[in-house]
Amino acid sequence: MIACCRSLLLAAAWSAPLAAALLATAPLLPARVGAPQEQAAPAPITVQRDARAAEALGWRLSTQAWTFRDRTAFEVVDVAARLGLRFVEFFPGQKLSPEQPDVGLGPDMGAAALAAFQAKLQAANVKAASFGVVGFSKDEAAGRKLFEFGKALGLENFSAEPDPDAFDLLEKLADEYEIKVALHNHPKPSRYWSPDVVLQSVKGRSARLGSCSDTGHWTRSGLKPVDCLKQLEGRVIELHFKDLDAFGKHEACDVPWGGGQSDARGILAELKRQGFQGLIHVEYETGAGRELEENVASCIRFFDDAARELLGGAGK
Repeated sequence: MIACCRSLLLAAAWSAPLAAALLATAPLLPARVGAPQEQAAPAPITVQRDARAAEALGWRLSTQAWTFRDRTAFEVVDVAARLGLRFVEFFPGQKLSPEQPDVGLGPDMGAAALAAFQAKLQAANVKAASFGVVGFSKDEAAGRKLFEFGKALGLENFSAEPDPDAFDLLEKLADEYEIKVALHNHPKPSRYWSPDVVLQSVKGRSARLGSCSDTGHWTRSGLKPVDCLKQLEGRVIELHFKDLDAFGKHEACDVPWGGGQSDARGILAELKRQGFQGLIHVEYETGAGRELEENVASCIRFFDDAARELLGGAGK
C-alpha cells in the first residue's frame, strides 16, 4: 500500500547558554494569580451513527485496519467501536496487541493468540469481516491454511492479489470454504490495476471471485472510479473507499470523502444503481493520531448523510 504523508517539520534552535539562563531564573519568576492549569487531554473521538439508510441499501461500513497502521489489532478494534463501525478488514502481519507486539495476525498466529483476538472482537461487538491484502499461489497446503484461518475468524472475504496460475485452486477453496476472494487493484503498473485484468481473471469462474475495488488507486492510475465500477458490475465484492486530492498522480493523498477528485458521491450513487450489497471499507493512508480519527469520522458522517439522500431518491 502507498504510504502518503504531507508533513511540515518545524525546528526551533535554542542555544545552550540561553536555555541554561532561563532555567536558572525560572524559580525567581512570580507565579501568576489564576494561571491556567495543565489542560486535560481531549475526549476520545466518538461517532453516534444513524446507519439505518445504509443498512436499508445493504451497505455495511467498515474500515481497513491499514488506516490505523500505527496501532495494534486490539487498538483498531477499540477505535472502530468508538467510531460506530462494527466491521473491520484486518491486514496480514498486523501486531496483535500492546501486550503481544511480537504476534502478527495471520494463519501462523497460534491458537491461544487467535482465541484472545476472537474474545476481543466479541467483547467490542466488532466483526473481522475481511482480511487482506494477501498473496495467493498454487501451493494448496498454504492456501488451505489461509482459508482455515479465515473460517476460524468467520471471515466473509479475502482481498487478494493472486498469482496468475493460482485461480483454479483459489476458486476451489473459495467455494469449499464459502469465503469470497476479491482481487485488489494497486496502482498502475501492478497486476490488477485495470478492471480489464480483473474481469479477465474471473471470467467464467465462481461468483465468489470478484473485485476489491480500491477507488483511490484507480484515481492514482488515471481511471475514473465510477466508470470502473460500471465495468465491474456484478463482480464488486467489497471496496477500499478513498477520496484523493489529485487525479492521475501516484503521490495523491487522502482527503475527507466528498472533498476530493474521486467523486465519492457519484461512487455511492453508482453502487445504489447496481444494487450492491456488501462491505465498504474506509481506507485512509494519510495522517495519524487524533487528526486521522477526525478525518475518518468526517468520512463516516458523509457516508451516512449520502446514504440517506440516496435512499430518498436523490442522486439518481
